[in-house]
Amino acid sequence: MTLNENNSEMSQIEALKKIIVEAEKTITHTKQKLAQIQGSEKINNRQEKRDDDEGNAVYGVFDGQIMLGEDGKQYPVPSNYASKSKLVENDMLKLVITPTSNFIYKQVGPVERKYLIGIVEKDERGNYLINSEGKRYKTLLAAATYFKVEPGDEVTLVVPRDKESVWCAIENVLRKADDVTENNMNDEIYERLAEVKKNEMENSQKDETVETNDDDNKAPSAIERLRKEMEEERKKLNSLEDDLSEEELAKLEKEASYPAKNK
Repeated sequence: MTLNENNSEMSQIEALKKIIVEAEKTITHTKQKLAQIQGSEKINNRQEKRDDDEGNAVYGVFDGQIMLGEDGKQYPVPSNYASKSKLVENDMLKLVITPTSNFIYKQVGPVERKYLIGIVEKDERGNYLINSEGKRYKTLLAAATYFKVEPGDEVTLVVPRDKESVWCAIENVLRKADDVTENNMNDEIYERLAEVKKNEMENSQKDETVETNDDDNKAPSAIERLRKEMEEERKKLNSLEDDLSEEELAKLEKEASYPAKNK
């Protein structure tokens, strides 16, 4: 694949991503309008009366994990419900506590949303994060499990439009990390990867050519040992000659010149 074809493919992918994000915005906005229409005062009063008959109703704000009730108490929100409903921080919730102590949550006041594209990460504690535009958002484990995301996956995420947030909801998975190949990487990433591979290869070659001076630690060969023994014997002989007098040395030479006797 040529560079121009690669750039053309990347442009098409980016264009499709933008279309997906815009479509998701439209769908969410439509749902919000529908909820507002259905949540007219008459219907709300009727629904609240029925809920009051079935149990106690508590209103609160979702903080990314739990609901902070208007009564100052904290109420646990099932992570499966939060992830499937794509709740974001500051969404208004209504909790109905039934006589049998069951908790029934309803989203009654969704905040305006903003859609981003990010990359899935994982910290040292195993928590999932979404890195988008230089910021890391926390996301529920249930959401990561529901969408089966892994580090490196590209996803669309939802956050409040007008307020800073720590948590995000996963809207959808755009691309799995396994689908990323050298052909659809942009040039900058490809060049950096090639440079890293080159450096690793050069370092590996350097390690193989390193020589160590271990001559001092090597055991002497057999020839070296024999030469050393001969040198020691010569030193002993010279030392012995120095200790003998000239008369004793002459006597030894005379005896050495006699023919050997047969026994």
